[in-house]
Amino acid sequence: MAATPSTMVPLGTPAPDFTLPDTVSGRRLSLAELRSDKATVVMFICNHCPYVKHVQQELVRLANDYIPKGVSFIAISSNDVESYPEDAPDQMKAVAEALGYPFPYLFDETQEVARAYKAACTPDIFIYDGEMKLAYRGQLDDSRPGNGIPVTGRDVRRALDALLAGQPVDPNQRPSIGCSIKWKPGAG
Repeated sequence: MAATPSTMVPLGTPAPDFTLPDTVSGRRLSLAELRSDKATVVMFICNHCPYVKHVQQELVRLANDYIPKGVSFIAISSNDVESYPEDAPDQMKAVAEALGYPFPYLFDETQEVARAYKAACTPDIFIYDGEMKLAYRGQLDDSRPGNGIPVTGRDVRRALDALLAGQPVDPNQRPSIGCSIKWKPGAG
């Protein structure tokens, strides 16, 4: 598995706006309607990546733990589905339904949203505060496929707990590691 680190966009960067189709509901959803005034988690994931498969259950647990506290979760797949048909919208819907994703799973066909967020890998996680300024970006936790460390979501949970308590998020953050975003030919 080739490992690509996240870009580590500067903290405080405003969330780029978007409207994308949700593969589960079939509706087009915008950041403006999905965001929370407490915290918004934007996750770039996909179906085929072993790094994402390793953490999928924790993403569901995390969302189920924090959605009741007013946190919004949004998953986006931006991969080139010509080269990676497992990441196509019908497959995205099947995975979201099978795993019980409690968040929308949006398809970024043009890859413009991934570029706007400077997403580099899957999973790539961005957390925005109530003013939609970047408060955290990076890894879910220290677990990786095969390293024997349990998947806990520790880093993301700490950031969300700080935001919900009105405390600053620790700026000492570690990049996520995962599969590269699968850019269309000539697009990356």
